Amino acid sequence: MPRITSIEPGFYRIPLPTVLTDSMHGEMRAFELNTVRIRDSDGAEGVGYTFTVGRNGAAIDTILARELPEIMDGEEADEIERLWHKAWWALHYGGRGGPTVLALSAFDMALWDLKAKRAHLPLWKALGGFEAKVPCYAGGIDLDLPLDKLLRQTDDNLGKGFRAIKMKVGRANLFEDVERVKAMREHLGAGFPLMADANMKWSVDGAIRAARALQPFDLTWLEEPTIPDDPAGHARIVREGGLPIAAGENLRTLWEFKLYVAGGGVTYPEPDVTNCGGVTPFMKIAHLAEAFNLPVTSHGAHDVTVHLLAACPNRSYLEAHGFGLERYIAEPLKIQDGFALAPDRPGHGIAFDWKGLDTIRA
Repeated sequence: MPRITSIEPGFYRIPLPTVLTDSMHGEMRAFELNTVRIRDSDGAEGVGYTFTVGRNGAAIDTILARELPEIMDGEEADEIERLWHKAWWALHYGGRGGPTVLALSAFDMALWDLKAKRAHLPLWKALGGFEAKVPCYAGGIDLDLPLDKLLRQTDDNLGKGFRAIKMKVGRANLFEDVERVKAMREHLGAGFPLMADANMKWSVDGAIRAARALQPFDLTWLEEPTIPDDPAGHARIVREGGLPIAAGENLRTLWEFKLYVAGGGVTYPEPDVTNCGGVTPFMKIAHLAEAFNLPVTSHGAHDVTVHLLAACPNRSYLEAHGFGLERYIAEPLKIQDGFALAPDRPGHGIAFDWKGLDTIRA
């Protein structure tokens, strides 16, 4: 069995061409990218990554550089489930979330990339395989875009092949959100899949009020209406708001998702492979949702996540939203008539431009 011989982290800061804003994170001028390259005794390499919206990347880099090489010294690379638990418990007391679980996510992703490459399979087939075409929506960080620019952005996304769109809500005045969603619905027409994302803006009562105000516009879902620390509050919003609710991009464990799913606090569970612990727990979360007859969606990292949803019979929509990463990979995600296409390249198929990334090393 091949053994892990090296773990090499990378830490980069990707400047954004325009400042992005949402209701709670404020201005985002750059995203941080943390990578990890795992090499084994056969000379093969697997690559994983995670990202932040501008802070804590240095902490992730330190964990990848100092903690995981010691924990994984000489371990067999194929024993992913065991290695995940070994890392989880070794880091648990000072971790269990935050930068620690983001670092673990990147590490686990790299192990799966390595394993699929060794099997000469694309990741989605190594995970069981369901269908390579995954319904896809364009996600925008557009809360402060003037309405005319929001509609132009929408037309640009339609021209790129998207057949579902997500917009931001959570402005200071609910009336403004209602007017913008109404304008988008009129622009897109009846029946077009439209999602709205509040980024945790409201209290539970405020979210119920907002959901009821947005009911007439036939939203596919309302996303992250309140803080992730309140699964009981989410259950109230699901029961009383009258809209499907997506949540999970800020949940960090399978067990947090269990509280939401079993407690009726989410309609569309929404894990992010870069911060829920990696491919291993992402697939468990998807199967948990399946057991409760719920569709699973995703957040971020679409070039990897397309493989995971392509292996899920209960997948709904893949979120496609780059943060400038497409400038540093060889073959970005392909969109065709509203579907993302999982590639047939071995592993997850992402080939980073390491020389290009060196120019933005943090």
